[in-house]
Amino acid sequence: MEVIKIKNLQKTYHPNKVAVHALRGIDITINEGEFTAIVGPSGSGKSTLLNLIGGLDNPTSGSVSIAQTDISHLSENQLIEFRLQNIGFVFQAYNLIPVLTAKENVEFVMLLQKRSKKERDQRAIELLNAVGLGDRLEARPSEMSGGQQQRVAVARALASKPKFVLADEPTANLDTASAETLLDIMQRLNKEENITFVFSTHDQRVVNRARRVITLEDGKIGSDASQ
Repeated sequence: MEVIKIKNLQKTYHPNKVAVHALRGIDITINEGEFTAIVGPSGSGKSTLLNLIGGLDNPTSGSVSIAQTDISHLSENQLIEFRLQNIGFVFQAYNLIPVLTAKENVEFVMLLQKRSKKERDQRAIELLNAVGLGDRLEARPSEMSGGQQQRVAVARALASKPKFVLADEPTANLDTASAETLLDIMQRLNKEENITFVFSTHDQRVVNRARRVITLEDGKIGSDASQ
């Protein structure tokens, strides 16, 4: 089943009134259960593409459809609600709320979704157990290592039961052991629960795990290969 469908996607910026073509007609379909890495040198359009898939920016032309909804035409309020219900985000910088515990950070998205306290409690504990942090429920971000914080971020991304998880350089700030642990967890969730992951990365460790690698070059697809 199609989760993401991108058609003739173009994005042009105008810094200092000079046109910069970040994306030049991208066509991609990503199906449920894929474990896909988007790679390419700095300036190739990776970040722009991720922002458009995540509904964090609007295309100049073309379309981005998530679960058959063209998000290119949603209002800002509709986009906020759509992201909340359909897309899980994992960022390079973790973006956890410092004053909240691990469990409260995972619960936060479900609180916005107005889920019941019982459901929030149960799912947060279940997800933190799944990422190997069942013993750190009450720990705050400052009391956890970078690898543990990123695992909380993965649990939080899954809390809303999203259509897919968008992971932007999720291993960039992690040492090798922490990165491999994180990738083990995401790979297991992908295989056992059929969760769709889309990565933007420079990290060869992520590329080695991906089953599909899409390479961007100067705003176009240079290659798209399964491995």
